[in-house]
Amino acid sequence: MKNWYLYIALLLFTACSSSGDMIDEMEEMVEIPNDQENMMEEEETTTANFVSDAHPTSGTASISEDGSTLSLTDFKSDDGPLLELYLASDLTAETYVSLGELKGLDGDYQYSIPTGTDLESLKYVIVWCVDFKVSFGHAVLP
Repeated sequence: MKNWYLYIALLLFTACSSSGDMIDEMEEMVEIPNDQENMMEEEETTTANFVSDAHPTSGTASISEDGSTLSLTDFKSDDGPLLELYLASDLTAETYVSLGELKGLDGDYQYSIPTGTDLESLKYVIVWCVDFKVSFGHAVLP
């Protein structure tokens, strides 16, 4: 009978020891390397959510790290007579660069940003109705 208790104690001790090692191994597998954490932070700093102005508009706008491409993700907006995508200095689009007509009203789209565009002063991404001179929606990039 004493050997039976000793056997159970030895079994429990061995089981606890190996499960601790397994937990350590699992934690190592889940850790995110520092370079991936930095990449995630960089992506966050160039992304902004759309808010509605004259019409319901939603989704996110982001600029590529090299500043050459603006991406719209999960984008949605109402239709209008002539809608263009602007990078602008303010919501009135007093100073802006047109990225062209909207490519669609529901989905993911990419637009080329002209070389030399001053992204420091053009922080607003605006869905602009050219005919009525009004913003359907906008996103403010950090």
